[in-house]
Amino acid sequence: MAQRVTLRKRNPYNTTSNRRRVVKTPGGKLVYHHIKKLATAPKCGDCGVALPGIPALRPRQYATISKRLKTVNRSYGGSRCGDCVKSRIVRAFLVEEAKIVKKVVKAQKATRK
Repeated sequence: MAQRVTLRKRNPYNTTSNRRRVVKTPGGKLVYHHIKKLATAPKCGDCGVALPGIPALRPRQYATISKRLKTVNRSYGGSRCGDCVKSRIVRAFLVEEAKIVKKVVKAQKATRK
């Protein structure tokens, strides 16, 4: 018959925060090891892709690591991916160009009249 294993924490329910694995010790006993939840990587706010260069940790663990590990050296670093930042810059440039073209066309119309 299989050896009985007792819980090491007071939570008896099979929840995601109470996952456990049976491990055999060097002494031959079976004990529970409580497993921590898997960490998910931070995602880009625009496209939802995992941000490269930033580790996947549980939320509280970000408080213990230094700032250089939580960001990348770029505008919107640690919040948006490089492709989305590039598209934002291009979009802003094109909007400004459109404003200039609009102003030039208006000036040309004024000179014609």
